[in-house]
This record gives sequence, C-alpha cells and structure tokens, in this order.
Amino acid sequence: MAETIRIGSLTLTFLRSKDETGGALDLFELTVPPRAQVPVPHYHRGWEETVYGVAGVLTFTIDGEEVGIGPGDTAFIPRGIVHGFENRGAETARCLGVLTPGVLGPAYFREVAALFAAGVPPDEAKIREIMDRYGLVPVPAGS
Repeated sequence: MAETIRIGSLTLTFLRSKDETGGALDLFELTVPPRAQVPVPHYHRGWEETVYGVAGVLTFTIDGEEVGIGPGDTAFIPRGIVHGFENRGAETARCLGVLTPGVLGPAYFREVAALFAAGVPPDEAKIREIMDRYGLVPVPAGS
C-alpha cells in the first residue's frame, strides 16, 4: 500500500518498500517543486539508486557531473558516489526512485519529515545523525 511522506515542500510516495519486496528494492515517486529545499549532497553506503524522470526536470549532480533528468530520462547512481539534486525549472518535477537492494525503506524519510513538521528550521546535526544511522553519508559542499 502506498505511503505519502512530506518533507518540507518535497513529497515522497512509497510505492513498494523493502518490507513488501523481501529486501529486493524500494520504489518511490518524488515530487519536487521549483527551488525547493533539497537534501545535502551525499552518498549511500549500502545501495544503488536509479532515477527515472516523469515530469519537469531535476538537475542531478552525480560524481561532480550535472545531468538533467526529464520525462523518460534515467540516471544510475552506484553506491559510494556523491550526488544531489535540485529543481531549477519553473515547473514541479517528478521522478521515480528505485533503491537496490531495498535496505532503506520509508522509516528514514518519516524521521526526517518529523524534524521538518516541527515548524522551525530543522537541526542540521539531527538530520546528519539520522542520515548516518540509515547509511546516507552527507558530503560538505566543495568536497
């Protein structure tokens, strides 16, 4: 069953989780309004990520290279590769994200969403602690 999680202005709808797929994958749709606050550049310790563009254009920076992901475009992000994204366009962007194997699940996103739901800017140290606990490694800008 789909679960929708809002993190600030981002919307993430889990379509399949690690629990439903026996750890094979996590599948979600990500909706990103123009110039939305997005996660800091990071890498994953334990999974690969494949992104498929559905609407609008998200600009991903993958291992230092900018890649526009629009409808029908794909990108593959191996584990350990630094990446981030932003919506520089005027229209809301949507993409599907597939994490393989499925080891993250929606719990990480729920925890981060709770920090944003408090109505005050979230504590960056808490966000980084949650990221670390779930296998996401933030990378300082310019690294």
